[in-house]
This record gives sequence, C-alpha cells and structure tokens, in this order.
Amino acid sequence: MGSTQFGNFHNFCRDSTLPICNLFEESPTQQGTGSQLGGYGFGGCGLTGITLSHGRNLSNLGSILLCGLAILVTAVLLWRADRKQAAVGRREFQLFLVGYMIVEICEIFTVGGFPLERKVRLGFTAVHLGSIVATLWVLLLNGIVGFQILDDGTPVSLGLILLSGVAFFVGTGYIALDTAFSYTHTFIPSLREPDNRNIALYVLYQLWPLICLAGFFILETVLVLRVLGEKKPMLYLIAAALLFAIGQIFQYVISTHICQGTNGKIDGALFETLFTLLSIVMIWVFWSSITEDDWPMPTSGESTYT
Repeated sequence: MGSTQFGNFHNFCRDSTLPICNLFEESPTQQGTGSQLGGYGFGGCGLTGITLSHGRNLSNLGSILLCGLAILVTAVLLWRADRKQAAVGRREFQLFLVGYMIVEICEIFTVGGFPLERKVRLGFTAVHLGSIVATLWVLLLNGIVGFQILDDGTPVSLGLILLSGVAFFVGTGYIALDTAFSYTHTFIPSLREPDNRNIALYVLYQLWPLICLAGFFILETVLVLRVLGEKKPMLYLIAAALLFAIGQIFQYVISTHICQGTNGKIDGALFETLFTLLSIVMIWVFWSSITEDDWPMPTSGESTYT
C-alpha cells in the first residue's frame, strides 16, 4: 500500500479515476489493457463497463457522454459570451471556456475507457494535464481582468494570458510525457510502486489548481463586494464553488464506494464531470451577472477603491 508521503499518487489512483494515473506502470494503459480504468492495477476497484468484441471493454461510458454534453454546453456559452459585446473581459473569458472545452475533449480519451493504443492514450493524458493547469491559470487571470489594470480585449491583455497559459501547458505536458516515456529517466522512480511519487506533477496537478481557484474566488469576492457593492452575484460564485467541491468529493472520497457498489460499472468520475460542468455554467452566470452595462466598472488607470 502506498504511503501518505508528499507527492504520492498511489492511493489517489487506487480509489479514483484520474487521468494522471495513466502515466504509471501499474495502470492498464502502461500494461496494455487500457480500456479498464479506475483502481485497476493499483489494488482498487477497476472499471469494466461494457463488454465489446475480442475481450475488450468500454468503461466509463457515462463520463464519455457527459463530456460530450459539456463540450456542447461550452460551445453555447462561448456563443452567448460572444453576443455580450460590451461585457468586460469577454475575450479573456472565452479563452477560459476554450481551455475547458479542450479539457473535456481530452477527458473522453483519458478517463473514458476507449480501447486505445498505449502511446495515443498517454499523448491525450499529457495534453489533458497541461490543459487543466493552463485553464485554471487563465481562470485566475480572469479574476484580475475585472479590475481593469489593463484594458480588456486588447492584444496586450489577450497576449499575456495566452502566452502564460501556453507556458503552463507546455511545461506540464512535457513533464507528463517524460514521466510516461522516460525520455530523460528523471521521473522513472515515480512510475513504480509503492508510492508513485512525482512531486512536480503533484504540485502542478493537485496543488496549483487549488491555488488558482482560491485566488479567483478571493479576487471576485473583492470585486463584487468592494468595487461593485453588490451581493447577488456572490450567490452564483458560491454555488459554483460548492458544485465544484461536490464533484471533487465524488472523485476522491465516494468514487471507490460507487465502483464497488456497481461492480465496476461506474464510479465517481461520472459525477465529478457532471458537477464540474454545472460549476462552469455557474461561473458563466456569475461572469454574465457582473458584466452588465449598468455596473460601475473602473476604467484603466482609475483606482478600484473609493
């Protein structure tokens, strides 16, 4: 059994269906049985899903369908955001939505149990991890955009967000690929039991997203309460935070119990995808509610406090 040492993924992979688990030697992906996900290979409950021909399985079908729904919903949100011509941070928020759409596309092939070749799934996994880190960084920067430190929608504003997001994407993706394929042999110890310890990916995949989410929540709380002087938008922001938290509880706490109770048919990943989608919708509702034309937004160079 893996220890609780900082940077270990073994227990997470045993009890949950996480894309990062595809990188490690115990995973079905690395063992050549990639359609079986969940805790399979890590001593936990494995997802078997639907039996296909030639002994293959399609697992986590619910997550695959919900990812498809998430992509469609995000496309609608992108269209709705594009129609809000006067909204503050419209283009910056659209970058966040595009990032989330990429995450969901990758999730179909990393968390969804399609029978894929090893290298293909590992490639999607690296893109998935990089997209998660970059998208949450873009969300944090969206929290700053509302203060109008720079004029929103300008090449400078969009360029800074896009280039920094690409830097996080490339850095995280490279570490994931090096872990999976051992290009430099730096991360070979993390591939094996008992701990699957990878501090770089632990910080980027587990801790950094939490910091970005907390920063976004704090920045938007200050913006709404102190700059706009409103309270109603906070209901949407709090709802988004609660929905996201519920999804994480399903993923990290309840998942293994759902898997065991359904004999490997589904686990918490399905509900994590659903509640994360609902959280994204609430973030859009929150953003839409604070970018109405009658809010007293500060202009570039003007103090945000009175």
